[in-house]
Order: sequence, then structure tokens, then C-alpha cells
Amino acid sequence: MKGPETNVAPRSAALATWRRWLAVVLLLTGVALFFGLGLGRYLSLEALRQHRGVLHAWVEASGVLATLVFMAIYIVTVALSLPGATILTVTSGLLFGPVWGTVVVVCSATVGATVLFRLAQSTVGQALRTRAGAWLPRLEAGFREHALSYLIVLRLVPLFPFFIINLVPALLGIPLWTFVLGTFVGIIPGSFVYATVGAGLGSVFDAGGTFSLQGVLTPQIVTALVGLAGLAMVPVVYKTWTGRRGKRGTLLPNAPSEP
Repeated sequence: MKGPETNVAPRSAALATWRRWLAVVLLLTGVALFFGLGLGRYLSLEALRQHRGVLHAWVEASGVLATLVFMAIYIVTVALSLPGATILTVTSGLLFGPVWGTVVVVCSATVGATVLFRLAQSTVGQALRTRAGAWLPRLEAGFREHALSYLIVLRLVPLFPFFIINLVPALLGIPLWTFVLGTFVGIIPGSFVYATVGAGLGSVFDAGGTFSLQGVLTPQIVTALVGLAGLAMVPVVYKTWTGRRGKRGTLLPNAPSEP
């Protein structure tokens, strides 16, 4: 006769699955509310121009609380993959300065990205992995071997949207702490660039000048980011080179021994 303890494992698994999919529903609800209520109008340069005085006064009056609220907004924006993270990064520089603004952005973006990564890893990632063909294990093995370097490169060079780089590692089975470290390190340079631009944005507004986010990534900055990405790939290149040398050495015939 089966005891009540035999049902504990299935119930726990079912409860965990229910919680994960509840999180997905809440995420989709948040996205729908964002677009349905038109909240995107508050994440724009024009809104920043109009309300920067109020925001500065709020930061000066609230101190740490203002920083925590801003970080919460940033985390939610990244976790829901909402448009506006770049504006928030510029705003962080405007409100907190280039250095502290970068710290706020890097910590917030890493937490938000990790939330989305874990959610994808435990829900959609598992479903896609079970339905994928033989190509996924091969791709996973190649990516995981140099996961940290690849993640840093993908974060440094803005070739793909930020949320895509949050989801793909979840499908490839990248370890959590590798994802966290790669994200944290990889977004520091770009975050500092935008936060520094934001720190000087007040003078642009005061002078009545125009500003465009498209002009932030100048050829010089892109070249610097690509250079950093090249440095991140050095361990991959070195390991590949030494691996090929090792294989080549095993194929060479043994040298004849001296009499």
C-alpha cells in the first residue's frame, strides 16, 4: 500500500511547473500592459527633456530610495524585454553621473537579464531542447566550451538585440554563473559610454540642441568595442591553436631513437 509520501515528488514537480508558467503569464501580461497603456512615451528623449528637473529633484530628495526605484524599473524593463533600456542607461548617467550611473545600469541589467535567462531556461528552453534535432547538442558543445568568451563578445559588439542574447544561452544550456559573469563584464564598456553621454545631456538640453542615440556609437567607439571583443576571443584562439598543434603532433611519426 502506497503511503502519502509517494505523491510528494509528483506534486512538487507539478507545483514548480505551475509556478514557472505563471511567471511567463505575468511577463506577457506586463508586456501587454506596457504597450496597451502607452507607457513607452515615458521612455523617450523628449520625456527626459521635459521631466529632467523633476527627476533631479526626486533623486536629490530621495537619495538611496531613488536609486533603488530606478534599478527596479530597469530590471523590469530588461526582464520583460521592453524597448527603452538605452534611454534608461542615458537617464542613469544624467541622474547619477557617469561612474555611479554605470554601476547602477550594469547591476540592474545583469539582474534583469538573469531573470529572463532563468525563466527561458526552465520553460521554453526545455521544450525546445526536447524537440530539437541532432544539431543542438553539437552547437551546445561548441558554445559551452568557450561560453564566457562568446558571451562577452556578444555583449560587447552590438550585433544582436539584448534580449536575444538573454534567450539563446538558455537554449544552449549555459551555466547560470557563466551567464551572469559574461553579462556583467560584457556590458560595462557600452554602459559607460551611454552613461557618460547622459551625464553631459543636461548641457545639450540647456543649449536647445538636438541629440540622437544613433550618433552615440561613433566609428571610434565601435572600433574600441571590437578591439575589446578581440581580446575576449584570445583564450578561444589560443586553445584552438594549441589543440590543433597537439593533434598535429600525434599524427607525426615517432623520431628514430639513437643507437
